[in-house]
Amino acid sequence: MRPTGDALPASSNYRWIIVGLLFFATTINYLDRQVMSLLKPVLEKEFNWSETDYGDLVTIFTFFYGASTLLAGYIIDRVGTKLGYIGAIVVWSLAAMGHALAGGTAGFMVARALLGIGEAGNFPASIKTVAEWFPQKERALAVGIFNSGANIGAVVAPAVVPPLALMLGWQMTFIITGALGFLWIVAWWFYYEVPARHKRVSAAELAHITSDPVEPSVAGDAAATDLLADKAETSYPIFSNKAIWGFMSGKLLTDPIWWFFLFWLPSYLSNIYHLDLKKLGAPLIVIYLAATIGSVGGGWLSSRLIGKGWHPTRARQWAMALFAICITPVMAISQMNSMWPVIGILSLAVAAHQAWSANIFTVAADQFPKRVLSRVVGLGTMAGTMGGAVFPLMVGRILDHYKALGSLSEGYYIIFYIAGFAYLVAWTMLYIFVFSRVKSR
Repeated sequence: MRPTGDALPASSNYRWIIVGLLFFATTINYLDRQVMSLLKPVLEKEFNWSETDYGDLVTIFTFFYGASTLLAGYIIDRVGTKLGYIGAIVVWSLAAMGHALAGGTAGFMVARALLGIGEAGNFPASIKTVAEWFPQKERALAVGIFNSGANIGAVVAPAVVPPLALMLGWQMTFIITGALGFLWIVAWWFYYEVPARHKRVSAAELAHITSDPVEPSVAGDAAATDLLADKAETSYPIFSNKAIWGFMSGKLLTDPIWWFFLFWLPSYLSNIYHLDLKKLGAPLIVIYLAATIGSVGGGWLSSRLIGKGWHPTRARQWAMALFAICITPVMAISQMNSMWPVIGILSLAVAAHQAWSANIFTVAADQFPKRVLSRVVGLGTMAGTMGGAVFPLMVGRILDHYKALGSLSEGYYIIFYIAGFAYLVAWTMLYIFVFSRVKSR
């Protein structure tokens, strides 16, 4: 049975419709994720939260998100992207709506844990879908497009959450935003199928999708060579391919910075520049729009270099070096005396992070066979969110310490210094385990 538009003519560009569906799912994912951070000024008064309490809530989400990614990847590899993605969105949508039932901090912890478990399936399912639907030379752009949904979700959230909260209350805000996932499930069910079985995919497009040669991406990796050559092999020794350590290290060091940008920037602008719920929208929209441009632009840059004849891994290497450098100006925020120059630096930083993110996912897609890619992405995401689970504990305690000293801004500046260095270290780890081991051709 094919729940796709059988009566419609075959297309040579249907893969971009699939990317559109991934984009909207990721948009909803990040909208649901960010609602609590935007409502923090309201919720911390109602429930008497300290920065440490809020940091603990962030940690609960990231811990369960990270701990669930490997299982989510395994399930998606087993049941396929269609059913696996639906299951993930059902769980996270119900959890997002469940925040409305929380009567205290413990209730929010349960809701955040369930939200993390459900949202853990988003990126393993999306990256596997891209690997199924796109040849290597287009993957970074495809990942950049769907990954930009993270930023659109972050843009939409400050535009809609404060008005909803002011009109209907924080409980209804969680219910309305959480319900959006069920609308997406309907579209996914009717429009998605793997390319080889999809009647909307023309023979020319299918040939394009499957045009990559079957060969190892990592020079000198005998285990990878043998297994990629034998497509009947059902197992793959993921940890014998050293690329996994570069991928996991890169995620471990940089994902926590993105969590900080996502969960604490509304609080930072509120505390340092005294913006209330009505005034937070404009600067946050500017910041996350820049992140959207970075996500698509980062994927476009490496794809453009590959189109000019660069080896895919070399294209990722030099593009990611540029993105890491673009984040270092956050260390200068302590020298700024007005808000909008800070907004400019933060916009560059989040744009560079999303460009980095689009490419680090495609590094994984380049180095591993499709049949284990969800598990590989799950491992990397797990590593990133484990770092993201520890980092908020540190952030909350640093900010409470400096708040007690009457110098909260100094606490934020320490975090920005950490952010500025993290990507340079992460790029070095990727160079050691991935980039230095691949010969240009």
